[in-house]
Amino acid sequence: MSILKQSEFVGSLDCGTTSVRFIIFDQYANIVSQHQSEFPQYYPNPGWHEHDPGEIQEISEQCISQACAKLEEAGWSKESVKVIGITNQRETTVAWSRTTGKPLCKAIVWTDSRTKNIVAHFEHLLATTGIEVGPGQFKTGEEGIEALRDITGLKLSTYFSGIKLRWMIDNYSEVQKAHNEDDLLFGTIESWIVYNLTGSVQGGIHVGEVTNASRTLLLNLRKLIWDERLLTFFGFRRSILPKLVSSSEVYGHLSHGPLKGVPIGGLIGDQQGALVGNKCLRQGEAKCTYGTGAFLLFCTGKDIVNSSHGLLSTVAYQPGPGAAPVYALEGSIGVAGGAIKWLRDSMGFIKSASEINTLAASVPNTGGLYFVTAFSGLLAPYWDPGAAGLLIGLSSYTTPAHIARATMEATAFQTRAVLESMKLDSRTKLEHLKVDGGMTNGDVCMEILADIGGFDIVRPDMRESTALGSALLAGSAIQLFGWDISKPATLAEVNTKGSRIFNPHMPEEDREKGWTAWLRAVERSKGWDEGVDE
Repeated sequence: MSILKQSEFVGSLDCGTTSVRFIIFDQYANIVSQHQSEFPQYYPNPGWHEHDPGEIQEISEQCISQACAKLEEAGWSKESVKVIGITNQRETTVAWSRTTGKPLCKAIVWTDSRTKNIVAHFEHLLATTGIEVGPGQFKTGEEGIEALRDITGLKLSTYFSGIKLRWMIDNYSEVQKAHNEDDLLFGTIESWIVYNLTGSVQGGIHVGEVTNASRTLLLNLRKLIWDERLLTFFGFRRSILPKLVSSSEVYGHLSHGPLKGVPIGGLIGDQQGALVGNKCLRQGEAKCTYGTGAFLLFCTGKDIVNSSHGLLSTVAYQPGPGAAPVYALEGSIGVAGGAIKWLRDSMGFIKSASEINTLAASVPNTGGLYFVTAFSGLLAPYWDPGAAGLLIGLSSYTTPAHIARATMEATAFQTRAVLESMKLDSRTKLEHLKVDGGMTNGDVCMEILADIGGFDIVRPDMRESTALGSALLAGSAIQLFGWDISKPATLAEVNTKGSRIFNPHMPEEDREKGWTAWLRAVERSKGWDEGVDE
């Protein structure tokens, strides 16, 4: 048996919406080993989307074990992994028991829209009672909406974790009982994973990282603290919340498995992780990640930029405990690759996601078809939870190929909508857009995106940007390879592989004609299923 080589590597656990992967990187962001597995999706009712937290945890630990086994098969000792980071689907909400460490119900996924009535209730509360902004001082109506956004950077929406948690407490007796008896622990996915990797009820730590916390409607965006005014407004006990931590520090150590004793040093929401992984660390730099949804983040540096055009203010990352945070403007598109998965799994148009490129390329255009992929309402910049999915322009001429192409165009149109808002808010016009994520593997999709957007698309050769982001934060926490996330120059040798640029070729007249038709289609999808304050 040959002796295993020793080196220094960093691991990243990437817990996405449909799969988990564990990737082991070297100091240049070359992938040394990896393992990926999908986990089940549950859709028990229209608009509902659930995950089993136990299954996510089990798959996560399997991915770590399998990637370590592959590492050793390649001749490297698993002791070469010096630190790991974790990046995760954001907003997805987990409720578990402090006593047993077990989930009290299935997790409500970020795409889930069952909470429209909860949103309507709090909209009514804001309009009438208002939100407390100072001792005995309340703001109501539009002033209340602005006050909430000023504190959180967010707007009331089915999208955010606090709304999902309120629904759990109101609708699941087990969760309500745990909340009343102070047995409830709440967290987003990174919080749940860290709790279990560090021991669960046997010493597991309950922490929440700031980029994830900034998606809950409970965090004060400026002070980076859980805000008592928000807890009062939504009706939550303070004790259910995790301890807030930065994006880069040693939180604890793995309590079991092949990497037992290895520190966990980086936590970040997946879209912010991709921003860091693309090294968009300076003000004015932007990226868009195309996974289940699509998320465009524009780094605003130390400044919070309040959007007047439907975007969100969010934490991009906090480079260490007590460090000044870096902020971003975000445009969130609820459905991107998720629509391709729908074509594969529900409609049977394709057998694998990659086949959509071939199918879409078999026709020169959509034949006048537009697809508003509002499976769970519309997010940025429209923010209409009552919007419904809409295929318009159907005729006897329409084929699966036209629908496939319209699916790709839907993502491109929504990207343009977000960029139009970002241009107005930042007073900056992006000449090119850096992209990553599963959808970007297809050239046809990238060509459509460039044509409809009217700008260059830059696709890096190494596109595991989300995982790389948490790896960079973890390495920085222990000064591995001399990395320091607050000093971008120390990352100069990371991921220096090339990229491919896709240029727009569509005539401007055709681009604007399609854009006008898309806006008409969006208007027809809006307000189909309005929430009611019950």
